[in-house]
Amino acid sequence: MPLLNLNAVDGALRPVGGGGLGPALRAALAGVESGAPVLVMIHGFRFSPAAPGTDPHSHILALSPRTDDRRAVSWPRHMGFGRGVAAEGLCIGFGWEARGTIWQAWREAARAADLLASLVTRLRAQHPGPVDILAHSLGARVALRAMARLSGGAIGRVILMAAAEYRSAAADAQRGGAEVINVTSRENDLFDGLVEWLIRKPARGDRTLGRGLQGHAPNWLDVQVDCVQARVALAGFGYRIPPPVRRICHWSAYLRPGLFGFYRDLIRDRDGLPLAELSDALPKRTAPSARRGAHQALAGLPR
Repeated sequence: MPLLNLNAVDGALRPVGGGGLGPALRAALAGVESGAPVLVMIHGFRFSPAAPGTDPHSHILALSPRTDDRRAVSWPRHMGFGRGVAAEGLCIGFGWEARGTIWQAWREAARAADLLASLVTRLRAQHPGPVDILAHSLGARVALRAMARLSGGAIGRVILMAAAEYRSAAADAQRGGAEVINVTSRENDLFDGLVEWLIRKPARGDRTLGRGLQGHAPNWLDVQVDCVQARVALAGFGYRIPPPVRRICHWSAYLRPGLFGFYRDLIRDRDGLPLAELSDALPKRTAPSARRGAHQALAGLPR
């Protein structure tokens, strides 16, 4: 079973299709080889398992999305699940109630985080390796708040895509020692601004993670994928990421061609992509004055 879909419903985690969580986890983990990844995927705002039109398990969390929405790319497939290979591991689609207003979803994300932390604890009790996380938008808030509740070593790597959360959440989340790759883009500035405008800041002067932590936290890597210097650096590792085609886009962190290849290797080949090596290669901040030269450097790299 390469994919197990769960929903956070009424304060409990329930498998899609019915049955108990315990038996579902045991069955799903039974065929997972030692050392194979266990990856939890968390959607963001406006999805709801309770509404067919916005069910994430028919959309981005499905092996074969059942919708004509152009944003419905299969996260599990792009991360290497569903190929029928014994070592592919287990993917868990984590659904939660993210409809309603931004304030309702913000509060619900905190409640979903408690269930995610409980899920990771149960997974670690039955599987020898760490649990990894891939999360978009408000799903990053679910992930970071869960991480703050977990002991060290429970979480391996966390990939945050256009995270809708404040910087202060990162400090609490990092106590467990997980490696976090925070993928940002100026295409998401409008959405970051809306969070800062609508959601009360936890601390004075706090900013959203779209601005990154700028190298000030251990085991944390900011990757600004619209920054030409960052794309030059990623091309040096074999990941050719095209420039943005829109000025405003909340979904480019998973729709941009080439990014899923990077994410997949971050989880499946972590020894080949050590965070320290990536950090040394990537710029710590955008350098607008260097954009023209960086464009030329990117164009000169072998295809």
